[in-house]
Amino acid sequence: MLLRMLRGAPIGFEHVSNLRDARWSLDRESYGAILTEAHLPDGDWKDVLSLTCELAASPAVIVTHQFADDRFWAEVLSLGCYDMLAQPFDAGEVQRILTLACGQAPARRMACGVLAAAKVLLAS
Repeated sequence: MLLRMLRGAPIGFEHVSNLRDARWSLDRESYGAILTEAHLPDGDWKDVLSLTCELAASPAVIVTHQFADDRFWAEVLSLGCYDMLAQPFDAGEVQRILTLACGQAPARRMACGVLAAAKVLLAS
């Protein structure tokens, strides 16, 4: 469902399914934001956040989790992530958060690259 939302949004993105591939992509290209599932096959959102510390221009990190609560949201923000997206996803909210995270005006959203490193996107 999230992959379908991203494909329909005027935001460029690349899909990866694990931390290793996210690292490989981040080494080769700049992104305005990283949208990551809380748990990946080979790491978690904290590992993704760590990857951004190694970059010259750190993209905003947005975490998503199926069972997120206020405590988890507070932890995500306190450790330096931009935001958290709750599931089930609302297409308008996903697009709004990614646009704001990328720091682009609505007319320039297409220029924003979003790296989606999430298990939920593996259905592609």
